[in-house]
Amino acid sequence: MQINDVDIKNTYAEGFGIKVTRILVTAATQELAKIAATEATGYGTSVIGCPAEAGIDCFVPAEETPDGRPGYAIMICHASKKSLDHELMERIGMCILTAPTAAAFNLLDSEDVLKTGFKLKYFGDGFEKDLEIAGKTVHSIPIMSGDFLVESTFGFKDGVAGGNFFILAKDQMTGVKAAQLAVAAIANVEGVITPFPGGMVASGSKVGSNKYSFLPASTNEKMCVTLKDEVDSDIREDADGVFEIVIDGIDEESVKAAMKAGIQAACAVDGVLEISAGNFEGKLGSYIMNLHDLF
Repeated sequence: MQINDVDIKNTYAEGFGIKVTRILVTAATQELAKIAATEATGYGTSVIGCPAEAGIDCFVPAEETPDGRPGYAIMICHASKKSLDHELMERIGMCILTAPTAAAFNLLDSEDVLKTGFKLKYFGDGFEKDLEIAGKTVHSIPIMSGDFLVESTFGFKDGVAGGNFFILAKDQMTGVKAAQLAVAAIANVEGVITPFPGGMVASGSKVGSNKYSFLPASTNEKMCVTLKDEVDSDIREDADGVFEIVIDGIDEESVKAAMKAGIQAACAVDGVLEISAGNFEGKLGSYIMNLHDLF
């Protein structure tokens, strides 16, 4: 199978289950909302080493927010409800409450909720107030710059992490260009994030290690361009730039839609040779997303 003369390998991405929250961060200006959203999603590339996987989903215009101000939808993900609860407290309390003019609202309707805002209101030390905004129970916490508004509860649900595809290009910068265009296309798909830096994965990893028993993950030597002559490589001889796009989403359908959009964008770049995907023969997760089935 080919798209714009780019080979699409007959392989699959292997995703795994994760618990997902979706939070709206608003502020007085779009710039301030972006600052708060960026801080709240920092250090969130992979649960291999980070305390959560997190990223910005999309911009939300003022006419679509509860407080009539511009905002950004963000997603925070973790396999454990307890850990997810902790991450929301840390990230909303330390990164959004502290950000100029910011507020935080729930964006995920679910019977399963975390009482993050209810717990956070006690930072007000008895001066906090309970409000209703656009049908939402919101706590108003006095802070130096005014009042911080936070919704009382945040919904969470079972989502999908680890959707992915590899871009194999003729050289490194062609791969970068294709990956950037792929991430930009994925940004138009609601309910997904690309949590790695700039949405692009430069390193790649495999489960465990061939040599060191203490490592939960190690470099995927079969996808390292500088090791093509030393190992049983999965990289074609004419490819010297390889990047991976990893996608987390609220459900499998959203992740598949994001994979399709990203692949189509990457295949429009001259010098992209092949699209592949990462899987671990069923050892990592139960979601099998075949590249050919996307089209």
